[in-house]
Amino acid sequence: MAKQPAILVLADGTTYKGYGFGASGTAIGEVVFNTGMTGYQEVLTDPSYCQQIVTFTCPELGNTGVTPEDEESDHPQVKGAIARNVTFTPSNWRSRQSLPDYLKAHNIVSIAGVDTRALTRKIRSQGAMNGGISTEILDPQELLDRVLAAPSMQGLNLAKEVTTSTIYEWQEPTPPAWEFIEAPPETSKPLTVVAIDFGIKRNILRRLVSYGCRVIVVPADTTIEKILSYNPDGIFLSNGPGDPAAVTEGIETAKALLNADKPLFGICLGHQILGLSMGGDTFKLKFGHRGLNQPAKNQLPTSDRQVEITSQNHGFAIDGTSLDNSSAQVTHLNLNDRTVAGLEHKSLPIFSVQYHPEASPGPHDADYLFQRFVNSMRAAK
Repeated sequence: MAKQPAILVLADGTTYKGYGFGASGTAIGEVVFNTGMTGYQEVLTDPSYCQQIVTFTCPELGNTGVTPEDEESDHPQVKGAIARNVTFTPSNWRSRQSLPDYLKAHNIVSIAGVDTRALTRKIRSQGAMNGGISTEILDPQELLDRVLAAPSMQGLNLAKEVTTSTIYEWQEPTPPAWEFIEAPPETSKPLTVVAIDFGIKRNILRRLVSYGCRVIVVPADTTIEKILSYNPDGIFLSNGPGDPAAVTEGIETAKALLNADKPLFGICLGHQILGLSMGGDTFKLKFGHRGLNQPAKNQLPTSDRQVEITSQNHGFAIDGTSLDNSSAQVTHLNLNDRTVAGLEHKSLPIFSVQYHPEASPGPHDADYLFQRFVNSMRAAK
């Protein structure tokens, strides 16, 4: 098979040559890296990667093909993908399509043949930066000019680009073959959860249903009056892309919900929005946390101080010092860099984590947080 020449150019002018896989064309976005050894399809379809070009540090991509059951949304959300080697002929009984064909069908421009180890070291030392992949612009300076004209991630409200346009009820639980809790939870009296969609992953919805919740998903700009009209037992703030400080409508909604006498649970962007609503500030990380092996420790004196190995995907974080005089307290820290990984309200049933307890793919250490949310809703009834 003839390989189509392609180049990757970073905002600092660094150029990598390779070959295209997926769609032909040009893609501009923030270049980041993910250290997971599996789960590339979940990464590609996670709305939290909107406007990003993902470097996969795993040297082989596409070996297991793609299947609709592993999608976190109904189409790839990344701007592009970067790989060392890519497989055009997958070997997996579940595969319905090769990864290159899947990306081509969804018009995602990607590049392989790149030294992803060198690229990852570059991002770690210089920080995440904009970049461009192209199979049609092979002049590095011309592509660099396009890259430099693109906006930075800081200040972008991308939740409005990936949120649902309609209100819907999600009813699908975690498939039995994937289930890992010891026994099915009580479902005779379902708890109503309104999930505010800032870029929600399907496996979060599945976990909520598996824990006995009736889940109503609403757009990011839904009013508090509409949210409360469902008489929910609890409210969930989802993950999502972009700069949390720019999601002003979500922050205002969260502030109002603090006084709604309802348990609240936030994950990732939802965690950051809750932190901002309780008086905190956020900042952009140098290169973010994206992988399946991030250690987070419960650091409250009243806890067992257990370390959880977690799945994470975020480029911003809560500034812990900004919470000193707020209504929130830090519960978890990322042990790699001591950034805030969890929060809770000092007196209300409101908590959040920076990581992904649904962890598909990834470790199941933090799945108990869904039970904690359910327990808080039952206690409030």
